[in-house]
This record gives sequence, C-alpha cells and structure tokens, in this order.
Amino acid sequence: MGKQLAIALRFTLVTTVLLGVGYPLLVTAVSQSLWRQKANGELIRKDGKLIGSHWIGQPFTGEAYFHGRPSAAGNGYDATSSGGSNWSPSSEKLAERVEASVKSEQAGGGDGPVPVDMVTASGSGLDPDITPFAAEYQAERVARARHADPSQMMALIAQHTQERTFGLLGERRVNVLELNLALDSEFPLASGGVATNH
Repeated sequence: MGKQLAIALRFTLVTTVLLGVGYPLLVTAVSQSLWRQKANGELIRKDGKLIGSHWIGQPFTGEAYFHGRPSAAGNGYDATSSGGSNWSPSSEKLAERVEASVKSEQAGGGDGPVPVDMVTASGSGLDPDITPFAAEYQAERVARARHADPSQMMALIAQHTQERTFGLLGERRVNVLELNLALDSEFPLASGGVATNH
C-alpha cells in the first residue's frame, strides 16, 4: 500500500510539473516568439493609448460612428460575462428587444430592411464584426454626421471588408473598431474621436 501511494504521489508530482508548468510555459514561449500580436489579443492602440482589441467588440453610439451588434454579455461586451441571452426564437422578450432595435436603427435614418446582425446579439456577446451589408446600411447616417458623401463611406467600408478565411471559412466581415478608427482618421471629429468618444 505504501509503495503504491509513493508511486501515485511521484506520478502526480511529475505530471503536475510537466503539464501544469512545463507545457503552459512552452506554449507561451512559442506563441510569444512566433505570433506575439495574436497571442496578446491583437490589442489596438491610438496615440499610445490602449483603446481595444481586434477580437472584442465595443458599444459605439452616436450618429457619427458605425455601430456593432447588440451584446448580451453583462452590460454589453463584458469579456468576463461572455454569452448570449439564451432566449429562444419564440421568446417574447427576444421579439420585443429585436423590435426595439429595429425601430432604433430606422430612427437613425437607415433605409430598407434592417440587417439581422444589427438587431441580434452573437452567441458570445463579444463579436467585433458586422457584415458589409450592416456597415453599408449605416453609411448614409455616418456620412451625414461627418459632412461627407455616402460614396466615401462605401469606399471606406470596402477597404475594411475582410474576405472569408482561406476563401471559404466564415463570412465576409467588417471590424467595427478598425472601421471607426479609419473613419476618425479620414473624416475627423473636432472632439478627437474613438479614443475618447464612443
């Protein structure tokens, strides 16, 4: 019995050191040396100030910015509370929230059917991307607020549209934070833009 206990303890110690310490250190070292930016969350800085991540959405409001998807994560885009609402398609609460979102988008000057990703949350609640259609739907509103031509907004959206991964995985998408940063750069607001106002 004592011998078996000693073997079990030694095995536990060795596997703890190898898998609990050695393996994580190896993976961290490899990722930091080969993919540092991705391993660190693809953080985005403006004027030396951290303003977000390529992988986590932010709640943009106001007429002068492109808006992302609604978020059900905590109070919105809370990475510590990632998740969806878990409301079923037949849920009255979901129908009410979607209806309110549709009215809000239409009140902002959108024309035609509201894109589904503008009124429904993603499963994680952290989705940083919208479809090109959702971005284009907002182009006229943003152009009006920025005193620009809608065709300039459409061109900016086209520049920031990412194609499917390897040409077949996922959907075409637009990263909202990166689009808004480009928007502030090319059509600046007097207030200074994304770093302080969103």
